[in-house]
Amino acid sequence: MNPQTASPAGSTALVTGATAGLGAEFARQLAEQGHRVVLVARDAGRLAATAAELENRYGAAAETIAADLTDDAGVAAVVARLSDPARPVEILVNNAGIGLLRSFEDNGIADEKKHLKLHVETAMELSHAALQGMLARKSGRIINVASVAAFLPRGTYSAAKAWLLSFSRWANMAYAARGVQVTAVCPGFTHTEFHDRMGMDKTVAPRWMWLDARQVVSEGLADNAKGKAVSVPSRRYKILTSVSRVLPPRLVAGPPRRAK
Repeated sequence: MNPQTASPAGSTALVTGATAGLGAEFARQLAEQGHRVVLVARDAGRLAATAAELENRYGAAAETIAADLTDDAGVAAVVARLSDPARPVEILVNNAGIGLLRSFEDNGIADEKKHLKLHVETAMELSHAALQGMLARKSGRIINVASVAAFLPRGTYSAAKAWLLSFSRWANMAYAARGVQVTAVCPGFTHTEFHDRMGMDKTVAPRWMWLDARQVVSEGLADNAKGKAVSVPSRRYKILTSVSRVLPPRLVAGPPRRAK
């Protein structure tokens, strides 16, 4: 770990989508490491319960921001917190995300725009806000939760995650020498609420493809602390993503949907 860019215990981490799935696990592991946490999600009740759990279990100071990050006002509230020089945020985890179960042509364009805003525009805006203080302090860490889908041509979810992956690679090169480490964490199928909220049939993926959220977050945090631009948790997905880079796109895109 680079001592110049390591985040000491007691610094503040802000996690979006912090009440469920990978976001909740990031908050737990960061609290366990001794960080203060700022939890961002839409549901105020779940935020309060998550904050209480972290305070009781780890003794972590937990602050909450109830905000819809597909809404400009919600994003502005988080930007304001990230921009507060009196309460610096040392670690930003852009985790909030949604999925669209149907194919592009079957989705309403409003849903597609909301999906794009959350994964790309919001993550960009929060990263930009956090970077100002991090660069001034010459210290900071940003984790963008992408996906192995970023390596595959599979609809707008893959396209949005590919943006996060490319952005993180560039940002880590651009800012590492100035003390800020940026990592795209790219998990495969992971046991969380994400797929349930989509209404996805989980049996479409075999058992061996499913990961545990604790492993994903632990590897992602470790890779970010080491200054890696990309983290692909688990050996099986490291192999799969490596193979996907050399195969023809038509083979990794999956079977074409039948015309109606």
